[in-house]
Amino acid sequence: MDTKVQTQKNDSPHNKSLAFVDYIINRCQADNGLRAALKRADNPATEYQSWEVLAGFKVDLEYENQRLPYAAIGAAIARTKTEKNGTVRIGRAIANCYEDGNASDQAKAKLRRLLACDSVPEVCRILRPLFSLIEAKSNIALDYAGLLNDLLWFGHNDSQSRIKASWAQDFYGKPAVEGKDE
Repeated sequence: MDTKVQTQKNDSPHNKSLAFVDYIINRCQADNGLRAALKRADNPATEYQSWEVLAGFKVDLEYENQRLPYAAIGAAIARTKTEKNGTVRIGRAIANCYEDGNASDQAKAKLRRLLACDSVPEVCRILRPLFSLIEAKSNIALDYAGLLNDLLWFGHNDSQSRIKASWAQDFYGKPAVEGKDE
């Protein structure tokens, strides 16, 4: 597996997340067997089928706060057949799934459920149906690398509230700047 070369270039968390996302996108386009294995990466009964890929990125398979985010993002990419990492963050993506956007009660309920998560395993479990919703109801390119980075930091208590606030800010949009009309 040639992932060692990619992860050694820049080992900062964001660069590693982007390298992982790019690698998974490229490999899924070229290898349907890998795509099939990764589609099952977020299912506890079948996630072991993705461990070779995750271990190639030096993901500690014994540590679920690291393994589950990579598995969830890998599975989401494999299911969507995406061609490149997008720019839309998870909060905005949820809002885009509904005609009323962030004014939709259904969208608000989805966001509230995501924000109520207290652990990495819980947030990864909640994201699975959100990925399906986003794929079915919107035509957007999700920022998988940014979300992976958020998930990797979510397990740190000092970062959790900042990440949740960021997701909410993305959902509700940019704050109004006093004295300026948009």
